[in-house]
Amino acid sequence: MSATSPLSPHTPAPHWSAFSYIVINLARQIRAGEVTFSGVNSTLPMLACVLAKRAYDFHFTYINVAGGVEPQPTLLPHSSSDPGIVTGSAALFSNQDFYDLCARGGIGLVYLGCAQIDAEGRTNVSSIGPWEKPKVRLPGGGGAAVMLPTAQRVATWRTEHSPRSLVDKLDFVTAAGNLAALVTPIAVFQRTNGRFRLESWHPASSLDEVIARTGFTFDATGAGPTPLPTAAEAESLRGIDADGSFETEAAIRV
Repeated sequence: MSATSPLSPHTPAPHWSAFSYIVINLARQIRAGEVTFSGVNSTLPMLACVLAKRAYDFHFTYINVAGGVEPQPTLLPHSSSDPGIVTGSAALFSNQDFYDLCARGGIGLVYLGCAQIDAEGRTNVSSIGPWEKPKVRLPGGGGAAVMLPTAQRVATWRTEHSPRSLVDKLDFVTAAGNLAALVTPIAVFQRTNGRFRLESWHPASSLDEVIARTGFTFDATGAGPTPLPTAAEAESLRGIDADGSFETEAAIRV
């Protein structure tokens, strides 16, 4: 799937940090020839799309929530909604344009965030605790109610892996539909026959740890350690985050 190149004697061997694990495994969800969309508050998917453009030897069309179509930013902003992310775009889309494209089945992969997710791929970004008296009132679904059921595939991520975010029962069902992949700092899940199965785990983790830290049950048949980053993936991520500022801001808890 990805372009590979030999490492020079002075190039550090690729390895997984929690940050690189999420970004690269989000990038690995992209398929050749499809239209891919990253939404609001989605810095890690934004980085994944840019990484895929640099590291993989196939074409896909990238659209972002700021409206950029195939952007060519010279300097990546630290917000996925920053106007700088549309620099060099072949066209600019309004919100109505990409919602309409998605509703017509024209977007192959959408990245949508969540606060909670269950084994069936339903998401909660509305409230934690009882709706009438929640512990936390969340910002709401935004485009999730439109895009999760109409995109061909949706990938989501969590920067922590715990039973409070990967839950057996959601506090509130904000959206449901075509959730296909879930990436956390220690695991990658794929949804098959309506339910998540474990695809792989971080080599520094284990199946037992993933089970202990997941609030829902899952099938782990055929799962194993996630393959390490290719040379091209590692090199591309170093180029994107040369000073480590994106990784610092992500503050991913393992």
